Amino acid sequence: MSKRIGRAAYKPVGVMLGLAAGTVAGVIFRQVWKLTAGDGEAPSATDEDRRWGEILAAAALQGAIFAVVRAAVDRGGAVGVRRLTGRWPD
Repeated sequence: MSKRIGRAAYKPVGVMLGLAAGTVAGVIFRQVWKLTAGDGEAPSATDEDRRWGEILAAAALQGAIFAVVRAAVDRGGAVGVRRLTGRWPD
């Protein structure tokens, strides 16, 4: 399998994995926020009843969780493609 075909074959898999990662990260973030803040819902950036610190902390936590989940899902997808095709996706 040429590199071009390998990349093309992995692209739809990568898109699906990205969507799954976003969903999983959202679920994890909501649970972590609920446990750490004792609040049912994380603040949005435009929530006028929340303080700057709380909004920025929520955004930082959400970003960190998303990055970790996305990296884990991307890496797992690449490992899976290598197992199936014998080649690492580029």
